[in-house]
Amino acid sequence: MFSSTKPTPGGVAATASAGVESHGIAPVPLDRRYGRPQRLFSVWFAPNLNITAVFTGALGISLGLDFVSAFLAILLGTVAGSMVTAYLCTWGPRTGSAQLPFARLPFGRGMVLPGVLAWLSAIAWDALVGIFGGQAMHELTGLPLWLGIVIVLALEAVVGFFGYELIHRFQVFSTYLLAAAFLVMTIKILTASSVSTTATVHGGDRAGAWLLVFAIGFSLGVSWAPYASDFSRYMPPNTSAKRMFTYITVGMSLSYVWGQAIGAAGAHVLGDETAAGIRTLLGGGFLGVVGLLAMILSSVSSNAMNDYSGSLSLQTIGVRIPRPIAALVVGACALALCLWMTAGNFADRFENVLLLISYWIPCFVAVVSIDWWRRRKEPDGPDGTVNVENALRHRHSGWPAVLALVVGTVSTLLFMDTTLWVGPVAKALHGADLAYYAGFVVAGVVYLVSLPMAKKSVTPMAAAGADPVPAVD
Repeated sequence: MFSSTKPTPGGVAATASAGVESHGIAPVPLDRRYGRPQRLFSVWFAPNLNITAVFTGALGISLGLDFVSAFLAILLGTVAGSMVTAYLCTWGPRTGSAQLPFARLPFGRGMVLPGVLAWLSAIAWDALVGIFGGQAMHELTGLPLWLGIVIVLALEAVVGFFGYELIHRFQVFSTYLLAAAFLVMTIKILTASSVSTTATVHGGDRAGAWLLVFAIGFSLGVSWAPYASDFSRYMPPNTSAKRMFTYITVGMSLSYVWGQAIGAAGAHVLGDETAAGIRTLLGGGFLGVVGLLAMILSSVSSNAMNDYSGSLSLQTIGVRIPRPIAALVVGACALALCLWMTAGNFADRFENVLLLISYWIPCFVAVVSIDWWRRRKEPDGPDGTVNVENALRHRHSGWPAVLALVVGTVSTLLFMDTTLWVGPVAKALHGADLAYYAGFVVAGVVYLVSLPMAKKSVTPMAAAGADPVPAVD
């Protein structure tokens, strides 16, 4: 299905097929590498231009900030988070590996912990974004809400089932349509709403609200970090890291900031955070239909990637099922979470899930980044690659990495600000959420201190048995 031969920058011709990708978490062989950095713009632009970002942007105004202050927090926080994901994505060509399988190097047998967290995070994002798509399907067709959610989750599961190449092609298609639809929505929202020019909080409360909005923007970009190289692992090893970093940062930041800016500008008319509210805001009729279709398309675009990465997470923790089937499992679990979120106070549950699913990620990033810098200057594979399979010849407990992840994540309890829990530091700082940055620092320090204490001896895999995290294909 939809195959073509594409020359790689290294001169190797690889066949790109949009059929079902059967390749699992094993590193991609050099003779199957293809693609150029510019294709990563649409891969990271389309899935993040969604209604979730719009409602997230409105939070800053609801916390009492004026538009300029909220926008500055959104811009800086989102770009910072996007740069983290962009950096990790540049590892794909060097390793031929998805992000979590590559993290087996520092985590060893302990990879089960971040693997489960990443799998649950993919399901949570599926639910966050899928709810709005389901609502839009309900409004558009009159079907029951639960059935609308099922249909949207099924559509995204199909794209995730086919995998890497179809996702890349689908995002190009989605980029053009979503940009056009959101341009219409932007004009309509700006003409229907008055932009907030005066803050309703001052002093320490204003600073705390600003830092919380910054953290929320940061969480959007960094939430993709555990899956970053999943979407670059087929690229040739000599692909320009600088160009990759630029395309990803610009694509992700532009879409997220655009959506959040709409939300902040139109916060006063976005009181009904549902598809029906968006349809009413756009005046119904043709524009209302455009808005609903955009919500459905953006849900499918974003969650196809969540399903795909969730399938790789499931394989990484040792579940022996084919990747396409694992993608369907993620979609099925997301359906249950969708139904739970819509059964209670949606606004509170939305904000809590948005924050809570990401607090562990900076701790994970600290560990894998330190490990990468320890290895990157000693490539042991052909063409300057990092040979993941050679590095995994010996199994180890990975306790320094696991300890760093656990201690770093626990430390975030002191700094987080959610409706479920507000840490003592956050209370003292008027609600400022510093959990992401504190977790990163604490995890990094713990990992660096623990490494010298780790046992130097390891057990050869040949003597210890099968790979504890098998490369399922």
